[in-house]
Amino acid sequence: MSVVGSDMRTRSAKTPGRGEGRGHSPKTAHAKCTFRDEEGITTVGMAVSLLLCLSLLFSGAQLYRVGSASAEVQEVADAAALAAESEVGEFMVVVRTCDAVLLSMTLLAGTVYGIGLVCACVPPAAPVSEQLISLGTKVAKARDAFADKASSGLNQLQKMLPFLAAASAAGVASACDRGAMEASYYAVAVLLPAEGEEIDAGLGSSLAELSDDVESEAQGIRDDAAAAEEAAKEADAAKREAFEHDCGAAPGYCQYERAGRFQWMPSAQNPAYSSVDAWSFSVALERAKAYYRLRGSCEPEPSGSVADAASYHLRTVFYAYASEELERDGFVRDEEGSFQANFPKLFRNVNEFRQTRLYDGLQFPVSADGVMHAYAGCPACSGAARWGTVAALEAGGFEGCVTCGFSLESIGNVASASTNVANGFEHHYEKIRQAAEAYQQARTKMDPLLEQAKGKVTPLLDRIGALLSEMGGRRISAEPPGAEGAICIVVNTASNAADTGFESMFVSGGSALGARAAVSAAALVEDAADDSSSVITSLLDGFGQDGGAAVGAARVVLDCWNGLLKAYENGQAALSDALGKGLSSVSTGTLSGLGGWAEGALKAVVDAAGLEPADLNALKPAVLNTGHVAGADDGAFAVRFRQVKANALSASEAAGAVSGLSSCIPEAVTQAVSDLEVTIAEIEFPVGGVVIPVKVGLPQSVADDAGGFVGQCIAAIGGVVGSVAGVREWR
Repeated sequence: MSVVGSDMRTRSAKTPGRGEGRGHSPKTAHAKCTFRDEEGITTVGMAVSLLLCLSLLFSGAQLYRVGSASAEVQEVADAAALAAESEVGEFMVVVRTCDAVLLSMTLLAGTVYGIGLVCACVPPAAPVSEQLISLGTKVAKARDAFADKASSGLNQLQKMLPFLAAASAAGVASACDRGAMEASYYAVAVLLPAEGEEIDAGLGSSLAELSDDVESEAQGIRDDAAAAEEAAKEADAAKREAFEHDCGAAPGYCQYERAGRFQWMPSAQNPAYSSVDAWSFSVALERAKAYYRLRGSCEPEPSGSVADAASYHLRTVFYAYASEELERDGFVRDEEGSFQANFPKLFRNVNEFRQTRLYDGLQFPVSADGVMHAYAGCPACSGAARWGTVAALEAGGFEGCVTCGFSLESIGNVASASTNVANGFEHHYEKIRQAAEAYQQARTKMDPLLEQAKGKVTPLLDRIGALLSEMGGRRISAEPPGAEGAICIVVNTASNAADTGFESMFVSGGSALGARAAVSAAALVEDAADDSSSVITSLLDGFGQDGGAAVGAARVVLDCWNGLLKAYENGQAALSDALGKGLSSVSTGTLSGLGGWAEGALKAVVDAAGLEPADLNALKPAVLNTGHVAGADDGAFAVRFRQVKANALSASEAAGAVSGLSSCIPEAVTQAVSDLEVTIAEIEFPVGGVVIPVKVGLPQSVADDAGGFVGQCIAAIGGVVGSVAGVREWR
């Protein structure tokens, strides 16, 4: 026999071996050389080593395959639990979609009512006001109809959730068949809680009450606004006339132009205004006060005839009287909601002079011959013996001076010419005085009407603001089946030889890998992704785009709705933008100022609403400890599951530990559905005949199953789990 040494040499059997030279027997040397000698490994040794390595390799591979096949059931259970809870997550997307539509329609009704009230304060827009308020009522009714249908549809859908979750879990588990060692998976998922709370979207009682009050008050507001606008037109005409006579007609004749002829009139006291909106009656009064105050003292004395001197002295009497009257009795009080002014009337003829205090109080010099003179310096007045009144002169107690021409007419008509012709300051002052009276009369009619209209509008706007403020957060509160999570039981019923698909001569194939079981749980958790809002807003894209040819009130409503669909995501910013877009289509300018006031008041209450965006974090299923999910519910299945888990953890063997769970599975799990599409509600928008359905599509496998496969899964779990043996870690 030859052996292979380290130097690959061969030796003759006759050559003495080293063992022989050292006293070893040939038998001992031969035994040691069967597998190896000091020069290498024998062929027998090599063969045995290879066989041992192959045995270990195939044994390890078989152990890995068995272990992987046994552990795969847990992975399938995790996937099935996630699939079951995904159905709950999709249901919450539908809830949020309905909630977003409901929010937009509630906000739209309030906003349209607000714009309708603003238009009611603008007489030219009265027809638009009627249309907007009518559309607002239709939107409110459509909102209530949608809320009613959405409540019914969502309740119907959530009753289907247990079966949808079970079917989804069973489908995922079945898709894993034919995997490791010819697996055959059955899964049953149970949602906790098993039943959801009744969903009530609400019928908007506060909105209905607001609708009734807006409709009942709108016509009265329109009537008050129309009457106030007529009075405002009268007031505006009077103010414009006064403005023209004060400074608006410059460089033509007016108070400003007349006063500006004198160098002694300071420019600061003789201002010019280019717009009637910036001008006020107080400007004209203050200009007249300054003019008469300076005119008497700055008038140069004539050096000509006696008649000129007499005329000069009589004019100074008039200027002094005018200045005193204006300083003492002249005023302008122009405040919000009231106007009062007094431009003292200056006499321009004898009859008007008799009505003044000068007639009985003003005294002129009377010479010894009983003649009354215009001034003491009259040549015919050689020293005044006494003083007398004009009233006494007219009564015949005195005679007028022929030299200076003094008479009742000379003093009474001193301002006649400058009052009756356009180049006289007094002419324009009198026009302004008359306009001020007309303006005050118009304001006396207008201001109460404005206050009356505002008193009707303000409470309604406040209620609109309160309605918008109450819309923060979500309007639909849902606690569906699976709100706490889902528990999934999965069994692999396949029982195959351990070497199935991996037969070899190195590992015995007699042992069989029996049925396996695992449980898992999943629950919805929030995922704050940057684009999470698109889950809702993408479903609403285009809702407000219909009716592109709409005009007038319909266009206002559609523009508002298109903007308010974003309020679910953007909150107050979208609400304010939608209102601005709606108001941009309406002219709110009025002479009375009521339209501008109403617009500002509406913007104020809307801006104060503080509408917060809804929580748009995406709800995604995540694998959780079954104890956490089961501990959050007190239903029969959850209680039984906690008992089974406790028993399994304490028992040395888990055989049959969960076999009793199948009897606790709720009946709703087996209530199959036949329709692939469920219509939750339809948005019947009152503009343009827009009807938008909110539908949920179901997988074809759900309808095809018709409850059969889910029932098989429950039966498989009840019949197979009892045979499962061995201690395992529950998750």
